[in-house]
Amino acid sequence: MTAAVKQEAGIGQNALYFDELYEGQEWNSPRRTITEADIVMFAALTGDHNPVHTDEEFAKNTVFGGRILHGPAGFAIATGLESRLGIKEGTAIAFLGMTWDLRGPIKIGDTIHVNQKVGSKRETKKPGVGIVNFQVALVNQRGESVQEGEWKVMMHCKPE
Repeated sequence: MTAAVKQEAGIGQNALYFDELYEGQEWNSPRRTITEADIVMFAALTGDHNPVHTDEEFAKNTVFGGRILHGPAGFAIATGLESRLGIKEGTAIAFLGMTWDLRGPIKIGDTIHVNQKVGSKRETKKPGVGIVNFQVALVNQRGESVQEGEWKVMMHCKPE
């Protein structure tokens, strides 16, 4: 499928179909630095004003030594970073679920990226559709996986 045909069909230039993915295939997303604005905006959006996120004096006396990003904000940012890869643009049908573990804090000034790998895949009973289990890790500038898990995605097979 040419780039022009993909664009006309609403498929991203870097998009891959179920059949084009293979176990072990891996990508790294662009990076992003966490700012105070990220914490403030997420607290405003969710109403979660826990002082470990919003009160520097309180947070200094915690095990983290300062304010940290909300755990769910890390996941939300991971979805955005992963989408910048473009591999599912127009070929993903649905996000079916996930497991997600918080391994360590994300602090203001940390620079994070997503490492994503195809863990497994299977065809479904419905023709033209498959399920891919992606192993996803949110990694900081020190190479530490601060959040990780598996994302299950229903994807289109390549049209014949």
